[in-house]
Amino acid sequence: MSTSLQIAKQLPYLRRYARALTGSQQSGDSYAAATLEAILQDRSLLDDALSPKLALFQAFHTVWQTTGAPVGLDPVEGIEARAQSLLAELTPNTREALLLRSLEDLSYDQIAQIIQVPVAEAQELIAIAYHEMSKSVQGHIQIIEDEPLIALDIKSIVAEMGHNVTGIARTHTEAVALGKRERPDLILADIHLADSSSGVEAVTELLAQYPDIPVIFITAYPERLLTGDKPEPAFLITKPFEEEQVRSAVSQAMFFASTQTLNA
Repeated sequence: MSTSLQIAKQLPYLRRYARALTGSQQSGDSYAAATLEAILQDRSLLDDALSPKLALFQAFHTVWQTTGAPVGLDPVEGIEARAQSLLAELTPNTREALLLRSLEDLSYDQIAQIIQVPVAEAQELIAIAYHEMSKSVQGHIQIIEDEPLIALDIKSIVAEMGHNVTGIARTHTEAVALGKRERPDLILADIHLADSSSGVEAVTELLAQYPDIPVIFITAYPERLLTGDKPEPAFLITKPFEEEQVRSAVSQAMFFASTQTLNA
């Protein structure tokens, strides 16, 4: 397979990572695009000694660090402005390391290669990230999931983190009714529901009423949601998932949330 095809195969995952890192579809995609432009201008940014994914992510971090700050290319207001302000308060490279570990399921060695630090430092950065994220806000979380065991697993993880679960919905109709009955601060949603309806459509309907609520989609096919069309999720967990992935994604999403119902 040619280098260009190998890179193209990894792009959905780079965009997923960039969006989670910035808390924004627009900003994340802007950084992913800037990375591709940089590679086209300077092929040496891709380290041939690394796998295509590691080489692409390492090139992304070269671009990311060169900008000096995790912000989008255009001035922003509201939730994105708040997110950028919060990011500035975090220890450098902590969220990057945590996301590479929990979202991309990379080893400490691979993370160290991407952000170009010693392995021991990569491990320390992740520990710091968990500590800093544990100080984020708690709030009300709605779960949209049709598989009972998975739904209960997610509920248990979320509750242990100190959040309140407003309820579990198995269908599009249940999800919309639950969301309208009690406004959530965060939505965790599967994309295929019990009645063959779409979790994406349920979320879209709820976001029409509550546009600032962050959403985490859970799916076995992440590439189907990372097509370049809007709306797309800033936070995406791939099935089967580990508890660490859910904890990280929820912490990140709540960290970026700006709803007034959250308890600092």
